[in-house]
Amino acid sequence: MFQGCYTALITPFANDRVDYDALARLIEFQIAEGVQGVVPCGTTGESATLSDDEHAEVVDFTIKTVQRRIQVIAGTGSNSTETSVRFTRHAQASGADGALLITPYYNKPTQEGLYQHYRTVAEASDIPLVVYNVPGRTSVSIAPETVARLARDCKNIIGLKDAANSMAYTSDVLHRVRGLDFDLLSGEDGVVLPMLSLGAKGVISVFSNIAPRSMVTLIAAWQRGDTATAQKLHFDQLRLCEDLFVETNPVPVKTAASLLGFGREDTRLPLVPLGEASRVRLLASLRSFGLIS
Repeated sequence: MFQGCYTALITPFANDRVDYDALARLIEFQIAEGVQGVVPCGTTGESATLSDDEHAEVVDFTIKTVQRRIQVIAGTGSNSTETSVRFTRHAQASGADGALLITPYYNKPTQEGLYQHYRTVAEASDIPLVVYNVPGRTSVSIAPETVARLARDCKNIIGLKDAANSMAYTSDVLHRVRGLDFDLLSGEDGVVLPMLSLGAKGVISVFSNIAPRSMVTLIAAWQRGDTATAQKLHFDQLRLCEDLFVETNPVPVKTAASLLGFGREDTRLPLVPLGEASRVRLLASLRSFGLIS
């Protein structure tokens, strides 16, 4: 169901309000560059500091702007199961194609707690759900056997965004879900090609906020068996992929997007502007990749 390049959208701000003009330009850019979908209100969209009203408005605005030209996977995860249910039901009612749910952070649930969390959301909605595992930010990792259990037991849990950054983890998940209708998407831009080689179907990408065509082309090359082109693009992208995380995401990518005309680089506290040394490094990487002069 979900294959290709999906952009984890930033949420542009101006004077501490969502800059919908900039968001519209970014969405139109993504569509023109050929991405398969966009993901509003994920980690990259600073969902943690959006109010509930803002969260709903950004999802609604994205769906309205896209107008079914590409897919929309709405970020609906929370460390509160009740909140996750509410956000997911809203995304379904608004017409999203799917929902992305981060593993509950801070609470540190057991594997049984994670299973019950996701199963509760799945039973409260009909929309396709993608589990999001990013232990580096949440302090909890959903085990491959729990992923497989959810995929077997919940018909609308159809995918995993895998940002564990471990090929062993990815391999284990894919081994356990063989024979099921289940799509694994990379959550790490720098390892998209290795994950495709294991059986991943695509990526939910930070990098594609600013260079979507490159990521779209890499995945398309792999899918048609052009490994030489896919490898070249992988190595071409590596430095910029790394430098987009020189400080906490989404600070660097918002800085880069602002240079390309997609709003200001403003973030909300406790995130702060990119440090000067990091800015120098990022600008050099953007120039090297040909995005700025």
